Amino acid sequence: MTALEMRSRMLVKDVMSSPVVTADDDTPVSDVAKLMKKHNIGCVIISDKNGRPIGIMTERDIVERVVAKNIRPGEIKAKEIMSSPLVTIDAEKAISEAAREMSRLNIRRLGVMYKGELVGIISSKDILAVTPELIEIIQEKARIENQNLLEESEEFSSAGYCDNCGEWSDDLREVEGSFLCEECREMRQTEL
Repeated sequence: MTALEMRSRMLVKDVMSSPVVTADDDTPVSDVAKLMKKHNIGCVIISDKNGRPIGIMTERDIVERVVAKNIRPGEIKAKEIMSSPLVTIDAEKAISEAAREMSRLNIRRLGVMYKGELVGIISSKDILAVTPELIEIIQEKARIENQNLLEESEEFSSAGYCDNCGEWSDDLREVEGSFLCEECREMRQTEL
């Protein structure tokens, strides 16, 4: 695997947010909301008494399950409104796999696991932030591969219409910037 191939396969661990902000499942929703504000984040991972991640509470959960129902946030616990179970992905997976999983489940965040431990969180926003860079990497890789193909074969042929006579040919080759069929190439050779 070349350096470019390794670079073009961006992993979840490359773009995840870490460390993860967590709260116990018995924490009042108002305190979880304060954590979100303090850390300027849109979600908090909810853990059980043993510290295992069991769910996620998002801003949307608070709006739909607390505010819209006119429940006082200090009177309801995180475990009562969190989304559960927490959907996770391995830190070594490609971000394309994370994006597919989010799309399939219609969610925007995944917990990131490494060796059985929660190590981060990846969001659709994280993936979108690196998409322009990935496109540039893919374009550069294609350009290099095309250049290598041209260098490996002395004459690269393709099918299409001849730039000189306009006839279809299965053996077009580039000559001085024009794609020519075999007959037009031979005529050009005799003219020289």
